[in-house]
Amino acid sequence: MSFFDKIFGDSNSKDSGSGAEMWNDLTEIKQLDEIVEESQQIPVIIFKHSTRCAVSRMALKQFEQEYAIDADKAKPYFLDLLAHRDISNEIADRFDVMHQSPQIILIKEGKAIYDTSHSAIDAGVVQRIVYS
Repeated sequence: MSFFDKIFGDSNSKDSGSGAEMWNDLTEIKQLDEIVEESQQIPVIIFKHSTRCAVSRMALKQFEQEYAIDADKAKPYFLDLLAHRDISNEIADRFDVMHQSPQIILIKEGKAIYDTSHSAIDAGVVQRIVYS
């Protein structure tokens, strides 16, 4: 393991973080239809992550460490955008958000109600929106 992997985690996986088990993998475009449906009941969180980017790894690690939303209050999805660029592009089109990486998008009632990226990603802010 290299020095940077020790600091930032393995760049090829989200599993290096303590919150890896919280995620639902977003790997198919058809899941976006399911997300729209799910978001009618509870908010859906999409974390778009670039596995080759140190900033994205740091944002993911920080988000996972701070994440404290009950499973029945929101459903979190993880998108490896390098492996699934097509899904990332569809998210931008479907939810009318500009593509960023890393990026958090909060979907409620089929619409993006919040999105932010890079160092502005804050699990506490997402939690306040979900619980409001």
